[in-house]
Amino acid sequence: MVSQKVMITNPTGLHLRPAGVLCNKAMEFQAKITFRFNDYHANAKSMLSVLGACVKSGDEIEISCDGEDEEIALRELVSAITSGLGE
Repeated sequence: MVSQKVMITNPTGLHLRPAGVLCNKAMEFQAKITFRFNDYHANAKSMLSVLGACVKSGDEIEISCDGEDEEIALRELVSAITSGLGE
């Protein structure tokens, strides 16, 4: 299992559109992908779970990936988040 903390940089946080981008990216990988925000643990492949975290701009999340493609999954997800998730 690998994990990394990353700050949400897009101005609107993880609202519907960026949450969809995050979920779609996570679904490209076989690894189990979750993230932690405060005491909330979210399944990054579930739109409802991601939206339920109520992550805002400037918040820091910790992404965890566990599985055969965990390292590339983590790298790709961190890159997508730092680039603003399409916004």
